[in-house]
Amino acid sequence: MNPQQPKQGSPGLVSGLVGTAKNMFALVISRIELAALEFSEIGTHLLRLMFASALSIVALWFALAFWCALVVVLAWDALGWKILLILAALFTILAVGCALYVRSVLRQGRLGLPVTMAELRKDRDAIL
Repeated sequence: MNPQQPKQGSPGLVSGLVGTAKNMFALVISRIELAALEFSEIGTHLLRLMFASALSIVALWFALAFWCALVVVLAWDALGWKILLILAALFTILAVGCALYVRSVLRQGRLGLPVTMAELRKDRDAIL
C-alpha cells in the first residue's frame, strides 16, 4: 500500500467541500421554501384584510351619513350650526383613534415574516 494514497474510507478535502456545498444548498432551498410559505400566508391574510376593510369602509360611510343626517335634523332647532361643530369634533377624534390603532397593528409585525427571519438569524449566528 502506497503511503501517498488516502485510505479508501476517509474523505478528501474536495469531497468534504462538496458535502458542505450540498448542505448549504439544501439549507438555502429550505429557507426559500419557508419564506414562500410565509409569503403565501401573508398574501392570504392581506387579501382578506383588504376585502373586509373595503366592505367595512363602505358600510361605515353609509351608516355615518344616515346617522349624521338624523342627528342634524333632530338637533338643528335646539343647537343650530353648533351640531355640525360637535359632529366634526367627534369624527376627528374617531379618525385619530383609528389611525393610532392601525399604526399599533403595523408595529406588532404581523406582516413581517417572523419565522423566516428567526431562522435566518440562527443560520447567521451558526455560520459566524
